[in-house]
Amino acid sequence: MKDKVVLAYSGGLDTSVAIRWIGEKYQMKVIALSIDLGAEKDYEGIRQKALKVGAAKALVVDAKDTFINDYVFPALQADAIYEGQYTLATALARPLIAKLLVQTALKNKATAVAHGCTGKGNDQVRFDVSVLALAPQLDVIAPAREWGFTREETIEYAKRYGIPVPVTVKSPYSIDENLWGKSIECGILEDPWAEPPEEVFTWTKSPQKAPNKPQYVEIGFEQGIPVSLDGKTMGGVELVEKLNVIAGEHGVGRIDHLENRLVGIKSREVYEAPAATVLLAAHLALEQMTLGKDQLRFKARVAQEYADIVYNGLWFSAMHDDLTAYVKSTQTHVDGTVRVKLFKGKATVVGRKSPKSLYSYKLATYDKEDKFDQSASVGFIQIFGLPVKTQAQVQRKLDKSLRKIEEGEFV
Repeated sequence: MKDKVVLAYSGGLDTSVAIRWIGEKYQMKVIALSIDLGAEKDYEGIRQKALKVGAAKALVVDAKDTFINDYVFPALQADAIYEGQYTLATALARPLIAKLLVQTALKNKATAVAHGCTGKGNDQVRFDVSVLALAPQLDVIAPAREWGFTREETIEYAKRYGIPVPVTVKSPYSIDENLWGKSIECGILEDPWAEPPEEVFTWTKSPQKAPNKPQYVEIGFEQGIPVSLDGKTMGGVELVEKLNVIAGEHGVGRIDHLENRLVGIKSREVYEAPAATVLLAAHLALEQMTLGKDQLRFKARVAQEYADIVYNGLWFSAMHDDLTAYVKSTQTHVDGTVRVKLFKGKATVVGRKSPKSLYSYKLATYDKEDKFDQSASVGFIQIFGLPVKTQAQVQRKLDKSLRKIEEGEFV
């Protein structure tokens, strides 16, 4: 009896070729697993295509709710953005896909899992490390990492065996998309000097062609989780879907990032993330109203660590568990509503309110309702400035600039 392998199957070039290639090289039965994370695809057509190409079995799993609630929203609570630009759509999807691969492999008594990642990207690490954490007894096969084909050679292999693929040499973009965003690479985008052509953008309208009138959206949060849009309560999937359309219409969410890959190379990546861009800005604005100064500063450090963990494929690590516990604690009072202005490619927070707000009008105002005791500031300044005063008095003779000031010289 042949061993079985569960392949993460997207229906694209590499995974379509991988079905036949694995059968030839490893003599294994391939179970194709397609996972619906919100991309607009004909999943039944993809399933049928896998069978036609040679898969012994083809399965489709709808994981949109799990993806948003268990992966995306925890990252949103953490304010996770890699290198200040990338909203981590693909990186967040990989651990979930890996988990479903493992579950399917164990259920079907397979001895291995497989993916279509190359040996130059981050996804290979995310898949392989996740499998090591969840089921180290399973082998991992990565055909695109092993076969050594160029993209053109992969296309020729597909043509030779009659494997239909949605890619040509003239249109060589590699695309990955889910509810949280779309990534585009390869082709002209590999030249960091070249402006991304308009053809690569399908989620967002060009800011120049976006409406001339701004649109405002109001997002309600409970414990850091978005739960309503413009006053209407809705689930996470629906909310993200609607925001993608609304913000995309205004050109919001285009990202051109020259990023540092985990494998040590710099890569030019173009992303579209309308809903992610809006929600991350709104969430941070609400935190600025409901978290204390020290909380905000420390959480900013945690956000960077969290983003690195996600990007580096360490979702199933103890460190991720620890940071998640901290992040969840910080969200206890992150309740309220944020108003965001969408206009010509920008999402600008223009209003925020919260029943847990630390902002006090009576302390902040300068009008007759001012309740701040300004007389208390003198004593505070004396105590706050005491270390500076003491050091200046004791070590003043060591400071050349002060001697110059005493001599009347302008410094």
